[in-house]
Amino acid sequence: MQRVVKPKNPRAKRALVKREPKIIENTKQCLFLHGKKTGEFMRKCIKDIYALKRQDSKLLQSQDQLLPFEDILPVERLAHEHDASLFAYATHSKKRPNNLILGRMFNHHILDLIELGVDNYLGLEDFKNKKITVGNKPCMVFCGTQFEDLVDYKNLKNILIDFFRGVEATDVRLQGFEHALLFTATDDTIYMRSYKILLKKSGTRIPRVELEEIGPCMDLKIRRTKFASDDLKKKACRQPKHLKIGKKKNQSRDVFGTKLGRIHMTKQDLGQLQTRKMKALKKSSAKAKATNNEASTSTAEPMEVSQE
Repeated sequence: MQRVVKPKNPRAKRALVKREPKIIENTKQCLFLHGKKTGEFMRKCIKDIYALKRQDSKLLQSQDQLLPFEDILPVERLAHEHDASLFAYATHSKKRPNNLILGRMFNHHILDLIELGVDNYLGLEDFKNKKITVGNKPCMVFCGTQFEDLVDYKNLKNILIDFFRGVEATDVRLQGFEHALLFTATDDTIYMRSYKILLKKSGTRIPRVELEEIGPCMDLKIRRTKFASDDLKKKACRQPKHLKIGKKKNQSRDVFGTKLGRIHMTKQDLGQLQTRKMKALKKSSAKAKATNNEASTSTAEPMEVSQE
């Protein structure tokens, strides 16, 4: 039998209500972890990534050596305890140096896992300039045909969007675009770069856009992967009926999002259609009288005169 947890005070009750399934889910929480034997290089990396999404994430202290690909249960327990559906784990070993594992959960169980190797890392402290506002939603750009053609790159793109998407935005403000994340895939390497968007005066209504690198930047290589099956992925992506937009009769939208409607009418008699009256085509009064007289004389019958 499944154990039923009863709250002992109002604070515990609010926490349980917050964890209950919702039609519109909360922002995904993320856990950042690193092992006790992880070097300073990867600890700095995991802390800088945490700084980009500090608003909806937790950085935990050094944990015992975790092996997500071999035994995922300890990670699932930590995620369930902190109500997190995403995690990033930094490790370092002789076999796999500078290792970064990204994963996401569904229903408190592992859904996707991907292992990345980190090279040429430069952190936030290596760029001596002003940083972005905390909790800012980044603009993500993916360059390279690999993100559209290869399965591993497609899933990595999906996981990265889940990591950095943050709060779902309904309205967009131009001054709100402060951060840009660029992922470029060439050969077997993915180049991650982080930029601050600067809006300069241009003399017109449209500002001049400049990019300033703020870090972190790194080169990533895919090592090991463990993705969900098609059935599990379909179940995880299923939407509630309340959020599905039903099809409305005789309404459609084109590729530009314009709403189009179809109207059904009875057949029209074009012979009685009222056209626009124009002065240029209107006859003068003199010409109208002349045409009327000609018509009357032509229709009149000739009279017969008898001769005696």
